[in-house]
Order: sequence, then C-alpha cells, then structure tokens
Amino acid sequence: MKMLPSYLRRQAPYLALLAVFAAVFVLVFSLYDLPAEAVGYAAALCLGVGLVPFFLGLFLYARRHRQLQKLLNAVELPQLPLPAPRDALEEDYQALLQAVCAHRSTLKSQSEDRYRDMLDYYTLWAHQIKTPIAAAELLVQSAGAQSGPLAAELLKIEQYVEMVLSYLRLGSESTDYVLRRCALDDIIRGAVRKFARLFILKHISLDFQETGRTVLTDAKWLSFVLEQLLSNALKYTPEGGSIRIYGDGSTLVVADTGIGIRAEDLPRVFEKGFTGLNGRSDRKSTGIGLYLCRQVMDRLGHGISLSSRPGRGTLVRLDLENAPQVIE
Repeated sequence: MKMLPSYLRRQAPYLALLAVFAAVFVLVFSLYDLPAEAVGYAAALCLGVGLVPFFLGLFLYARRHRQLQKLLNAVELPQLPLPAPRDALEEDYQALLQAVCAHRSTLKSQSEDRYRDMLDYYTLWAHQIKTPIAAAELLVQSAGAQSGPLAAELLKIEQYVEMVLSYLRLGSESTDYVLRRCALDDIIRGAVRKFARLFILKHISLDFQETGRTVLTDAKWLSFVLEQLLSNALKYTPEGGSIRIYGDGSTLVVADTGIGIRAEDLPRVFEKGFTGLNGRSDRKSTGIGLYLCRQVMDRLGHGISLSSRPGRGTLVRLDLENAPQVIE
C-alpha cells in the first residue's frame, strides 16, 4: 500500500517533534524522582492525545487520495471535478490545473479537426483518381490483346488506390461493417476474377477448390483481404508457378509457390511498414498490405496467420469461424 508510506513521509517532521516532546516529558519528570508508573501514564496520555490529529490527518489524506484517483478517469474532460480547495494556495494550484486541462482539450479538438480535414481530402483524392483509371482501363481493353502488360500496370495502380482508401476508412469512426451470411465461394471468385489478366500474363496456374461454405462476415472487407493476399502471391510467385485456394475446416487457405519469406522476417510481417528482405529487394513493397489485412480481420472478428519457407512458397490461413454481432 503506497499511500501509508507516503503519508508517513509527509508527517515525518510532526512525528519527530512528538517524539522529542515525549522524551523531554519523560526526562523532566524522571529528574524529580516521580514514580515510573505516574510518568508512564502521563506520557501515554500525552502521546495518545498527540496521535489523534495524526490519525485524523491519515483519514483525510486517504479520502483525498481516493478523490484524486477518481480524477484520473476524468482527465479527458475540459474541466476537472476537483474537490473544494482548503486554502488560497491550493486554489491557485487547482486554477492552474483547470487552465492546463482546458488548453489540452482545445489542442485535442483542433488536432481532430485537422485530421478529419486531411481524411476528407485524401478520401476525395482517392475517389477522384479512380475515374481516370477506369477510363484508361476502357482504352486498354479497346486496344486488344497487345495491351496486357499495360492493363496489369493499371491494375497495380488501382490496387494502390484501394489500399489508400482502405487505410483511410480503417482510421475513420464512420467506417461501417455490414456483417451478414455470405457465400464464401462467391467472394473468392470475385477476388480471383479481378486478377485474371495477371494470372494469364505470368502463366500462373490457379487451383481453386470450392468450399461450399457460408460465413458470417463483411463481404466487401473480406474481399479486400483476399485481393491483398492474391496481389502478394502474384507479385512474389515466378512465372509458371501456382496458387491454391482451398478450405480446411473453418479456415480458408491461400498458398503459393513463390519465393517465400525468411524465418527471421515472419514474426514481423503484419507490422505496419515492415517490408522484410523481399520488400527491400523488390523496392516496390509498401509494408502496408499485410498490416491492413490483420487490422481488417481483427475488426471482423476473424483470424489470420502466415507460414512460409524460402524457395518453397507462402501459406496464409484465414480463420473465419468467429465474428462479432450481426449488423443487418
């Protein structure tokens, strides 16, 4: 209990003075050869009377300590519900605390306003840039079969824009998660269809084993996770490789035959901004994709884990068993 030692240190001068008075009292009475019993009774009485204000002060100190502990839960308020000051000096301290608290609240409000303005700006920018990307995709499609590499690069740009939007939405208080029963195979097909051209360009085979499952999730956000995983698998799987998607009980597995990830990098792959050796070699990795996947899966009440062996490939497991309450 930290309070009692603190109070004893605070009252150390008073206790020392009380001990000195008791010693002087005993010394003076002993010089007059008074009976020891009388001296003892008198000393005990004086000591008891002297300890009354000590224990009263301890009670008041403990009560004030509890009041201050409660104030710790109110530090976010613009004004602290401080107890009534006992003197002018304490009133000055409380006025200073209230001024600091009000200033802190003002700074926090201004910071939140700036963040919302920045969020609105970048969200608008990301939405606006999708329009010329869509127009460029139409032009590429009209160009015929020779436009494959250009279409692949446009898809990458679109993926980066979607990543920006998802990053902004995850940090927004207005982000909606609509959870309902969804056909898992339909979500997988939609994600795979988006990368069909890349599969063809890199001659990567796809082994998709239908799960036949219905899961409680947000289809839009789960699709975003699958797209990020497929994008990584396609980026780091050499030509002629393969990607498998299959169910394993309540888990969805995405496995590739890519370059794999070093064992020392595995514990940090879901950290924000971490790229590892592969990302540093590629020089195109943002270190945000897997971080966003973990954030999305956590918010959906799902799980995600990853295992890999250099030169053998990477396997990502999505645990879709649990989810929070349904929002219809």
